[in-house]
Amino acid sequence: MQSARNHIRLVALFALIIGNGLIWHAVIQAEKTEMTVAFLDVGQGDAIFIESPSGNQMLIDGGKGTAVLKELGNVMPFYDRSIDVVIATHPDEDHIGGFPEVFERFDIASFFEPGIAGETGAAEALVSSVQSENAQAYEVRRGDRINLGGGAYIDILFPDHDPRGLETNDASIVARLTYGDTSFLFTGDSPEKIERYLLGIDHDSLDSDVLKVGHHGSKTSSDEAFLAAVSPDYAIISAGKDNRYGHPHKEVIDALAALSIPVLGTYEEGTIIMESDGANIRLRQ
Repeated sequence: MQSARNHIRLVALFALIIGNGLIWHAVIQAEKTEMTVAFLDVGQGDAIFIESPSGNQMLIDGGKGTAVLKELGNVMPFYDRSIDVVIATHPDEDHIGGFPEVFERFDIASFFEPGIAGETGAAEALVSSVQSENAQAYEVRRGDRINLGGGAYIDILFPDHDPRGLETNDASIVARLTYGDTSFLFTGDSPEKIERYLLGIDHDSLDSDVLKVGHHGSKTSSDEAFLAAVSPDYAIISAGKDNRYGHPHKEVIDALAALSIPVLGTYEEGTIIMESDGANIRLRQ
């Protein structure tokens, strides 16, 4: 009987702790005016977590394996088990391999992708996860806007046509996140030819405060004219420490240095967290 009463007390105490946590989270969220963008350290891959001032959350890419779960656990409350929007920029394993774990752990409302099929086990696993979760799935195109609430939104810049038949990197979603006067440009693994294409159709609207450098800093991306048009205050490179591809390549680091663009890499810094109040962006230390 005593054991049963102790169990009841423990359950009640746990419920009280959870309840207080949820209440405080609601209070904090009601007062929040900042947007958070976290470039997650998932090794040789991409994963970007965004939380708008209204509390809506987005995950762009999921890295490979379970690393994304650990990093999400560091930027999300322990009791939070939902993500509003998931985007797969393209179906390469280092961008989508961690998604099955994410779909298993979290409730996902909407899933966005470019509409190009992958031919790997990781791509098949992702399709199965989306179907099992019963998430609303969409193919995005240039001109689409995803409203994250609180004044934050993402505009899709590419693809602007059906990408079927393209190489997976060539089909990468390119998207620009805006909150107030601040902006972030996400490029997936887009190569130079796509960057040059965007220069032709979007030159005046590419300017952004933060650039997620294409293809982990590979020399196949980061055309110098493209970098100059974006003219970011920060360039973020997501890559694994001592990775076998040699990312980031010296050519890219030199091109960024020539334009006096500061570089932050997950391979050195770990997860990089930025916060925007709509006027300024600061690095969370």
